[in-house]
Amino acid sequence: MPGPYRGVFPVAPTVFDDQGRLDLDGQRRAIDFMIDAGSQGLCILANFSEQFVLTDAEREEVMDAVLRHVDGRVPVIVTTTHFATHICAERSRRAQEAGAAMVMIMPPYHGATIRVPELAIFDFFRQVSDAIDIPIMIQDAPVAGTPLSGPFLARMAKEIANVSYFKIEVPQAAAKLRTLLELGGDAIIGPWDGEEAITLMADLDAGATGAMTGGGYPDGIRQIMDPWVAGDRAAAMAAYNRWLPLINYENRQCGLLAAKALMQAGGVIRSDRARHPLAPLHPETRKGLLELAGALDAQVLRWGR
Repeated sequence: MPGPYRGVFPVAPTVFDDQGRLDLDGQRRAIDFMIDAGSQGLCILANFSEQFVLTDAEREEVMDAVLRHVDGRVPVIVTTTHFATHICAERSRRAQEAGAAMVMIMPPYHGATIRVPELAIFDFFRQVSDAIDIPIMIQDAPVAGTPLSGPFLARMAKEIANVSYFKIEVPQAAAKLRTLLELGGDAIIGPWDGEEAITLMADLDAGATGAMTGGGYPDGIRQIMDPWVAGDRAAAMAAYNRWLPLINYENRQCGLLAAKALMQAGGVIRSDRARHPLAPLHPETRKGLLELAGALDAQVLRWGR
């Protein structure tokens, strides 16, 4: 099995046309841009991909189109989250068969109140692991509303065969990464940063080896990660300080709409449409995003021109 997977693995947006239909040509262009801009891998069908507005048939269509188009150029992580264990396992099997390098999964949850206890979460991931032969990344994010303690995550890494990567994007992520690595040891193959890299330097200091960010500026995240990997923390921190205003703006002002707005402005995709009921960015918010990206000469703004 290839790996370990490290570096910059941004989330690819799902591209729609102005009528809200899948735009697979635009999807392929978005993927090409992200690879050209330095992505060392990709993640598809995540929350930042608007996975929650896709039908099951559309999920399959996007996954197959992306994996065929990538054609092994970089590893692709497919998000297969579902509340039902057997559906998540089947999605994960299908992703593996289609060529995914890894699956990313959130713990089972529904809405604001429907959760399951640790025993059920453990068995959920065990059953999914038994169905596949590729790594599982557990996404530990506030949207699930499910507490996943460091000791519990470490236990799953030690006792469930394919659970070996963790995207940590909860408050005090660096402290949790340290606990995870201390308790999990060699079973933790991929301690990763998330949340658009807003805490990237703290998480790298804590032992993170990967970053799963938005898809709009992989080149900028590489400017932080590459010197860090080379042992030049000062250069990494300087790059982080340069890109942090844009990272913060995406995280706090734009969310999942940022990558599409940047890609549309740079001619990568034709439409930055999100599916209703998500509202478009306010024109002034979009203006602020493009101003920050332009000052950094982000590749996205010139890739398609």
